[in-house]
This record gives sequence, structure tokens and C-alpha cells, in this order.
Amino acid sequence: MVAILMRAALSILPVIIRLKFFHYCRPHILSHSFCLHQDLLRLACSDIRFNSLYALALVICTLLLDAVLILISYVFILHTVLAIASHKERLKSLQTCVSHICAVLVFYIPIIGLTMVHRFGKHLSPSVHVLMGNIYILFPPLMNPIIYSVKTQQIRSRMKKWCSLKM
Repeated sequence: MVAILMRAALSILPVIIRLKFFHYCRPHILSHSFCLHQDLLRLACSDIRFNSLYALALVICTLLLDAVLILISYVFILHTVLAIASHKERLKSLQTCVSHICAVLVFYIPIIGLTMVHRFGKHLSPSVHVLMGNIYILFPPLMNPIIYSVKTQQIRSRMKKWCSLKM
């Protein structure tokens, strides 16, 4: 746990510290409902190349490292789950693994989308940037309870009944 916190703090500190020394000459209006690094860079009149390249490299390295570590851990988990003797226990464990994978994807896909919109979508409407920022902030915490509750039998049967009534 300490290693994870140290990795996060040490990797983000150079970018945050450099923000303090920038000269900001554009209107101090952020395009999101929260403080986003890309927004602050857009307001700066100083040379932002280091922050821009470092942040992109940090996102890519972090996502790649996290993806590799998650993949390795799921290989170990699936190896252990498939060694379980009971078919019923195997299905229940696999169902939990699928829920975890969905929760991980719900966290990573919005951040990748937000990064890509800010990096390559400069020509897009500001509404797209705001929408992606709000999705990044709101989507994961809203979807996590849904992802983990769908695996309960009572909720699943209710959802099937509700969907069959709608069609």
C-alpha cells in the first residue's frame, strides 16, 4: 500500500510543482467542474512542453503498467479458480472476476477517453470536453454499485422481468 502511494505521489509531484511557476495570462476560467491538468496548461503562457509530454508519458506508462499487472493477477486468479473442484463454486468465482474486470474497465475507459479528447480533440466543441470530464468523474462511482449488484440473483431476475415488460 505504501509503495502504491509513493508511486502515485512521486510520479505526479514534478508536474504539480511546475504548475506553480507558470505564468498564467489567459482568463482564469476552467472548462470543467473540477481542476484538470490539461485545463491549467491551456491557461499558461509559459513553455508547457515538459508538463504536456511528461503527463502524456505518465498516463501511458501508468496505464500500461497497471494493465500488465492486472492481466498477470487475473491469470493467477483464473488459474486458482479453475482448480476449484466444484462447478458451482467455479461459476460463482468467475462471475466475481467478470464483475471486477468490468469495474476496472469502467475506471480506465473514461480516463483514456478524457485524455484522448484533450490531446487530440482540440477542434471539438467545448461541450464534448465538459461531457468527457463529467463522465470521467461521475461514471465509475455510479457504475460500481450497478456492476456488483447485477450479479445477485434477485436483482438479475427483477431486471429480466423489467426488460421483458418494456419490450
